[in-house]
Amino acid sequence: MQAAVLKAFGSKLQIEDVAEPTLGTGEVIVDVAASRVLPYSNEVFSGERRYQLDLPVVPGPGAIGRIHAVGPDATHLEPGDWVYCDPTVRSRDNLLAPDIALQGLTADGDGGLKLQNYFRDGAWAERMRVPTENAIALGPIAPDEAALWCAMGTCLVPYGGWVAAKLQPGESVLVSGATGNFGSAAVAVALAMGAPWVVAPGRNDAMLADLVRRFGKRVLPVKLTGNEADDRQRMLAAAPGPIDCVLDIMPPSVTTAVVRAALMTVRRNGRVVLMGGVGMLGGAGLELPYPWIMRNCITIHGVWMYPREVIPRMIGLVRSGLLDLGQFSVTEFPLARANEAVAHAAANGGPFRMTVLKPGLIA
Repeated sequence: MQAAVLKAFGSKLQIEDVAEPTLGTGEVIVDVAASRVLPYSNEVFSGERRYQLDLPVVPGPGAIGRIHAVGPDATHLEPGDWVYCDPTVRSRDNLLAPDIALQGLTADGDGGLKLQNYFRDGAWAERMRVPTENAIALGPIAPDEAALWCAMGTCLVPYGGWVAAKLQPGESVLVSGATGNFGSAAVAVALAMGAPWVVAPGRNDAMLADLVRRFGKRVLPVKLTGNEADDRQRMLAAAPGPIDCVLDIMPPSVTTAVVRAALMTVRRNGRVVLMGGVGMLGGAGLELPYPWIMRNCITIHGVWMYPREVIPRMIGLVRSGLLDLGQFSVTEFPLARANEAVAHAAANGGPFRMTVLKPGLIA
């Protein structure tokens, strides 16, 4: 079968024939219809992001596809079923603190590397092998809808943060990083979950205006100046009431002062969710004041990805129309043009823009 292979950091993907994945117990084989190209894929493949990724590897975190074959322990999935392939692979022998690898992207620690060594190859191939529990049934979709359903992978990340913070309908939120790829999805998901309004800070006037155009008066834009104290007051002034929860999903390039300004807008007894990349490339720590956290009873959630059980709920949000994946503009590339897709994703990674690879086995 054909696949895109990364053989060395800093090199181009090689499109070549590789061996078909073999099926084991607790696994399924999926015919890949479509897979997202993350806007920062180029930073991973160059080595800039310092992700743990044992090479050579077929990259590609997550996919939409159809079941090709199931193992003997699968009791519901059948060949032909449409599925979302969750890239978050967890070890099965430690329920309380499982090791984690993101299939085709990165791993966490030595245990995560052991997982990656087995479930190493991602979705940028005609077929892929995933743990049975990572193939979540979507229900019927048309083949030409597969690329758009890839947007669920973008929305699931902030959804995991909101779920961890136990966001309830009627609670107000602030999204730090609202004009980014994942941050704009966080705005859409919070509104779908019943937030009456979302404070959306950012530096780009056009992107802030676009969020308001899409979602109306429930989005409250705030133009950032770069001054921590002033920006915090601007965000508080924009909010018509107390901010119940703040979610940060800023990229590694952002300074900690920008993040801290947003986090410290949360009300007394409020919740903060950290999902971004700040500090990943080194530099100063976040330095949230201990007395502020303690005296205001602030709960801080560090969240990486999302629990698997929320995926059917997100499918329900989409099926009900509460979350409209049609907000996303999709640019599709065949597998043979994977390197072009990576470059396109890097240059077009703004709100509600998505680059998708289509390996081509499914008509």
